[in-house]
Amino acid sequence: MSDPLIRLDVTDGVAQLTLNRPDKRNALTREMLADLLARLKEVSSRPDLRCLVLTASGPLFCAGMDLGQMQEAAGKPDAAQVWHADTQLYHDVVKTLFDLPAPTLAVVRGGAIAGGLGLILACDIVVAGALSNFALPEPKRGITAAVVTPLLVHRTGPGAAGYVLLSGATIDVQEAQRMGICHIIADEDRFDMTVTDLLRSILSGAPGALAITKKQLRACGAAGFSALLAQAAVVSAQARETPEAREGLAAFLERRQPGWCPK
Repeated sequence: MSDPLIRLDVTDGVAQLTLNRPDKRNALTREMLADLLARLKEVSSRPDLRCLVLTASGPLFCAGMDLGQMQEAAGKPDAAQVWHADTQLYHDVVKTLFDLPAPTLAVVRGGAIAGGLGLILACDIVVAGALSNFALPEPKRGITAAVVTPLLVHRTGPGAAGYVLLSGATIDVQEAQRMGICHIIADEDRFDMTVTDLLRSILSGAPGALAITKKQLRACGAAGFSALLAQAAVVSAQARETPEAREGLAAFLERRQPGWCPK
């Protein structure tokens, strides 16, 4: 039996969800997202679970969407419907993760790129390794990080979000911490201990009080967020239908510069 794309382990009230496609840099396929959504719904329905940890197998947290699968969809006669379904699925994943009543902790080693960055931005607290980095390179592929945008603006504010989104630059972990993308930087020799100490601190809070606190945080800082996220899913799907998207994805997979780049 092959390993599951998403592993769910529960110990002492803590659920750990692990992205488990390390040979493909944990790139997100629609099958992987569907499995992740199912596991998130399972976790959210269990009142005994007090915290969710989101992590990944291998040296890279997540390289974003599987661009090969996106390119495959581009050749289908119903490509538009496929892209809308795919973006709705990703929307449902990050919305369910964002709305989870229990505290959520993203544990990041290596890079969190594109849709992978969106997953950690939907979590409450982010611990990142000292060599981690973050990027939203979608415009370089002719598409847009529309669904990630509300999450990023919520976390960093529009000024810093604009830099990340428009430059496509890779942000190192120190800069990410200054922006608010991650909260704690953990050296490799103390990584597991740092996560354990933080979990212990979270679990020292009363479950009901933490749920009320999280609800209040959402009320104070995310007014209108659900509508923004829903609108973003539509924008994301539409951006995949453009000639630029087709050229950008083809160029990436063919390891060449897209036609709009300066000569």
